[in-house]
Amino acid sequence: MQQDSAEPHGPSKTTLKLAFATIGVVFGDIGTSPLYAMREALHPVVVAGGDLRTAVLGVASLLIWSLILIVTLKYVVFLMKADNKGEGGILSLVVLVESLLRQKGGIILALGMIGAAFFFGDAMITPAMSVLSAVEGLKVVNAGFDPFIVPLTLAILVSLFLFQYKGTAGVASLFAPITFVWFLTIGIIGFIHIFDDPEIFLAFNPAYGLSMLIERPGLALLVFGGVFLAVTGGEALYADMGHFGPKPIRIAWLSVVFPGLILNYLGQGAFIITHPESVENPFFLMVEGWLVIPLVLLATAVTVIASQAVITGAFSIAQQAMSLGLFPRMSITHTSETEHGQIYVSQINWMLLVGVVMLVLVFKSSSNLASAYGIAVNTSMVVDTILATIFFWKARTLPRWFVIPALALILVIEVLFLAANGLKIAHGGYMPVLLGATIILLMFTWMRGRQALAEKLRKESVELVPLLDSLERRQPTRVAGAAVFLQTDPLYAPSALMHNLKHNRVLHDRLVFITAETTSEPRIENEERVTVKQLPLGAWLVEARFGYMEQPDVPKALRACAPFGLEIDPRQASYFLGRRVIRMSARSALPFWQQRLFIMMAGQSSRAIEFFRIPPDRVVELGMQMSV
Repeated sequence: MQQDSAEPHGPSKTTLKLAFATIGVVFGDIGTSPLYAMREALHPVVVAGGDLRTAVLGVASLLIWSLILIVTLKYVVFLMKADNKGEGGILSLVVLVESLLRQKGGIILALGMIGAAFFFGDAMITPAMSVLSAVEGLKVVNAGFDPFIVPLTLAILVSLFLFQYKGTAGVASLFAPITFVWFLTIGIIGFIHIFDDPEIFLAFNPAYGLSMLIERPGLALLVFGGVFLAVTGGEALYADMGHFGPKPIRIAWLSVVFPGLILNYLGQGAFIITHPESVENPFFLMVEGWLVIPLVLLATAVTVIASQAVITGAFSIAQQAMSLGLFPRMSITHTSETEHGQIYVSQINWMLLVGVVMLVLVFKSSSNLASAYGIAVNTSMVVDTILATIFFWKARTLPRWFVIPALALILVIEVLFLAANGLKIAHGGYMPVLLGATIILLMFTWMRGRQALAEKLRKESVELVPLLDSLERRQPTRVAGAAVFLQTDPLYAPSALMHNLKHNRVLHDRLVFITAETTSEPRIENEERVTVKQLPLGAWLVEARFGYMEQPDVPKALRACAPFGLEIDPRQASYFLGRRVIRMSARSALPFWQQRLFIMMAGQSSRAIEFFRIPPDRVVELGMQMSV
């Protein structure tokens, strides 16, 4: 979205409206962290024993400075300067770094694959963790609610995933007001309890956090695993930049979200010092009497909103991964006529639902689930920092003397967090690691299989222009109408053309060969959409370009050819597609297990008709068998 270019007297109304909207979409995940971050960070201290007051000041200090350094400095200040035509997110950063280094693939793409894979782990764990922690507030009201916590959590989560296909356009207008009330509420609750022990303000001194790390490093590492929960969701600021722009996100963070979080963490700390027994669930115990029930309801609503944002982010990452050739084609449904970012990917939705349900059933409580939480997000954040360091070193959009040492410090902190989260692997942290490793394996297999298939097709293909030259000298029978052939390489004749000549021995009056290329830009302007070239036999070669944030649309590309002399009605043309049946081969470069996996993934890939938005009643499919 565009903001006003000139704002001499402060933010415009448009910018402020966008800033308000970001509160509901961008900050839900990080906004639910007070439900469990302080509790989980202090848990190792309670188990180990020691001075609780000193521990609370140390944990509060670590929480505050983590929000300042990782979220505010890294994401709000630095990474929002690393945008690809306004778009953010880990795969956008990969494309930016690749273009700066002038090389594709290799270690940069591998880092992007790791970050994207672990993002899907986050998309499973965040809904389970957030909704469980909110519903558990019912136990503060009455311990008798305990047996109903898991069933109620599952009911909420299953309902959330079942309604994904409808999109969020109808209820999105409620997201920002509800989340704004949430930040206001947690800020007020925290502010009230700060005065239980005003010395909690000492937590702004980073020495308290550092002293814990120096004096008891083993315990501090365990505490770090809980502290990190406070910054999960920080990467959403960067990923959602394309929807709102950096300025509204910065305004919302600095004016509403950051103050609300800081006040609540300070309030929880002061409350625990004066009420040590509250360490088991300080967030809900800060509220007394009948007010607990409205707070539980508000927390549940916000966790559902936070889950929705993460799920939508997973759909967006999947679309980008498909465009960059990391995932097989999947059916993408646009759920809004006005918002291009509102999409639904059914395969991803059901995969996430299965994972979320398994996590809730296996771990049964947010404290148990905290053992699995953090590793996925932490890995993505480390990848962000490494790629950002390369970007700012090469791009020089910020002073290198400042940004590089700052990112180096942040990387050290994040690696410490990763070491702390690594201690959780035996207690549930293996779940996101296994999931991330599985997705990386699928991505790698898909890339290798596609490369092997493309190489084989290239060897067996005939060059298009010489073929058309020969057909011009000895023309086959021509029939009225326009035929559109999709091809992967503009140099070679598509297999559908060869099969059509072989079996039908006819050609249409108008022949159009079209390739769909994904560019390193997020979106392409219509006037730059196509390059059109005339070929022998009266044929046309169309090279269509789509951004990695766009879904390829062949009819749209054909309509864009009119100014170049190719006027064609996409609804009246016949589309010839090659449909390949892939077989195993002993001579393949891929081992048998990887061939089987690639064939399975290819079988699950959505048909070109849906992916390229081709009218299904105008398609002619010609099959062929080949090995990888």
